[in-house]
Amino acid sequence: MGPKTAKVYETLRARLASGEFRAGDKLPSERTLVEELGIGRTALRQVLARLVSEGSLEVRGRSSYRVPGAVSVAPPEGLEPWRIHGERDLYDNRWVKLQLWDVEPPGMERFEHHVIKLHHVAITAILDDQDRVLMMWRYRFVPQQWGWELPGGIVDEGEDPADTALREVVEETGWQPKELEHVVTYQPMVGMVDSPHEIFVGHEAEQVGSPTDLEEAGHIEWVPLADVPGLMSRGELMGSGTLVALLHILANRGRYGLTPAR
Repeated sequence: MGPKTAKVYETLRARLASGEFRAGDKLPSERTLVEELGIGRTALRQVLARLVSEGSLEVRGRSSYRVPGAVSVAPPEGLEPWRIHGERDLYDNRWVKLQLWDVEPPGMERFEHHVIKLHHVAITAILDDQDRVLMMWRYRFVPQQWGWELPGGIVDEGEDPADTALREVVEETGWQPKELEHVVTYQPMVGMVDSPHEIFVGHEAEQVGSPTDLEEAGHIEWVPLADVPGLMSRGELMGSGTLVALLHILANRGRYGLTPAR
């Protein structure tokens, strides 16, 4: 790319990253972009092709460029949820609650189902400008295993999950991001366990001190994203929150300005 083409590329990438276009939105026509950006059609197509290769755009039809992420499938209608007739506690403390729920699936007899309630959790992946993510090498005694984790912790009652995410990053790593983006809320074991997990992505972190949560902190390192598939295959990525966050980032490289996958 020449200097002018590179400038147009950076302009379009910045507009896409800013949220000016939402998932599924169609980019202006090539004719409109050529006039607006002052670039030739051939050079523009070179820019658009690069954005497509990075995952920032997708092609629909012959020359219709759209922002990825649109959903074409609709939820089916006419289905009934399970009925919940009641619940009772079997065990309850500050960390875990075990219950029995009296449930009735559609067209079936009622029965009691175990339900485990755990805490609301926030987990954060911090990215730098070298395609690296901030991680901790920690020992988990339950699986009796060492592995890499993202910083995260419990959302206190009444606390905004984004505040939790920021607090935990600083306490566990000593780094503080300038901005956080919420990307997904999910349940890690939806069949029996209630524990909402909030995933955030952060940028432009600066080191503000040393970790203060010595129980949670481990060896801290900026891990290349290129290492993630290998670490995953070796079973060294610990916890569903770490996996969900890293897979989200790898699937959206263009959105975060990362080097395209080879």
